[in-house]
Amino acid sequence: MLPLIALGAIGAKVRVWVSRRQSVGSTNSGPEILWYFVARMSDDIPLTRFERFAIKFGELANQNPRGKWLQTRFLRGISYPWVRAAIARRILVENLDQLMELKPTTGVMLVSNHRSFFDQYVMLLACYMGPVPWSKALFFPVRSNFFYDQPLGVVVNAAIAGGAMYPPVYRQADRRTLNDEALDKMVEIVRQPGNILGMHPEGTRGKGDDPYKTLPAQPGVGKLALIAKPVVVPAFTNGLGNKIHEDIAFNFSKEARKKHVVITVYGTPIDYTDLQAEKPRPTLYKKCADRFMVEIKKLGEREREIRADVMAGRVDDDDPRWLLSRGASKLYAREVD
Repeated sequence: MLPLIALGAIGAKVRVWVSRRQSVGSTNSGPEILWYFVARMSDDIPLTRFERFAIKFGELANQNPRGKWLQTRFLRGISYPWVRAAIARRILVENLDQLMELKPTTGVMLVSNHRSFFDQYVMLLACYMGPVPWSKALFFPVRSNFFYDQPLGVVVNAAIAGGAMYPPVYRQADRRTLNDEALDKMVEIVRQPGNILGMHPEGTRGKGDDPYKTLPAQPGVGKLALIAKPVVVPAFTNGLGNKIHEDIAFNFSKEARKKHVVITVYGTPIDYTDLQAEKPRPTLYKKCADRFMVEIKKLGEREREIRADVMAGRVDDDDPRWLLSRGASKLYAREVD
């Protein structure tokens, strides 16, 4: 659902350069002229009329304060009730209370493994049903193809996520400048307290038979973290498929809390301050992303243990880790301070 590729550095570096020059009161217009040239490059990138419309929709839903307010109301009042009804009975979450107790002073980057198109919906539902008090605004970067170049993709993004699948990330080489802009937007997002940015370091879904065998981490997520320096929380989730009708049917089956259980394990924030002191470079971005994947894999081993307990009947239906044990409203995901 959230593919991540290695994002280019040119646009970001120019922005940082201009920002630094302006912060010391430089009167040299050279950097400003250079930045204007780079910024204008994105206007010359060939995008279809529909793609431009889709991007405008994404910007309106996520960068406009009123649009984001409406999106949040949509997620909490429309998406939440049906997602809760469709899947919550199957979900067991470990360390949700620990997540609720965090007091991040920046935005939070939630990094997790990627097995299903619907991974992020489970984690979103857990945040809403906790409820996690610092979870105010949600952003899920997504591949541009389908979600930003097809009418059905825009409809899915709007009808299910209220447009929260944003910003788009491009795979085409001739659109890398747009990825520079997407990186800058993500940096702004995760620097703002109350924001959650959901990321998959693997960059694409793992399609193998073994859910505990992850793909190599891509450097883009490490680059984003080292530039923005957000709180990074790891998670591992397992049990969802990629056919929505089957997943909904499993929720109402006798095996919902056995064979078809969905388990999510949250971890503690990852310490990567030592990497922030090093000189920025591609190998460092990769090293940072690898560190994130190591923590995600550790949570995967814990998920494996919990699953074994569930299958052996050692987890009762009144276990507080079942998401339905939270006592959250069925109709609206209330916000708490």
